[in-house]
Amino acid sequence: MEENCIFCKIARGDISSATLYEDEDFRVILDLGPASKGHALILPKKHAANLFELPDETAQKALVLAKRIGGTLKEGLHADGLNLVQNNGAAAGQTVDHFHIHLIPRYQGDTVNVKWQPGELGEEDKEEILKLFR
Repeated sequence: MEENCIFCKIARGDISSATLYEDEDFRVILDLGPASKGHALILPKKHAANLFELPDETAQKALVLAKRIGGTLKEGLHADGLNLVQNNGAAAGQTVDHFHIHLIPRYQGDTVNVKWQPGELGEEDKEEILKLFR
């Protein structure tokens, strides 16, 4: 736990939250600034600033938990879809340096915006990226 991390304080219960689920590794809470009805956050209890600091085992558990909690939200709130959003770094929209996953139920015609304009994969970019994995 990081002393000054707001999500660490919430995860350990120092700050009250609308908790949907809790186990030894995670706390799942309703977001105080929801993008849609049912917007929740999955918070690991052990601090990691982002995905790249998160232990693999915790990352695996987080995705399984997202599937379970997201399914309950989607079905129970009669949502038409669900976004899983996980930002890493300020340039990617991360505002709290504690790994977390947003579960955002989606409803036909809602105003939530998690979209981008598709670009084109150029040959030079493709080759550069492919070389990273060879």
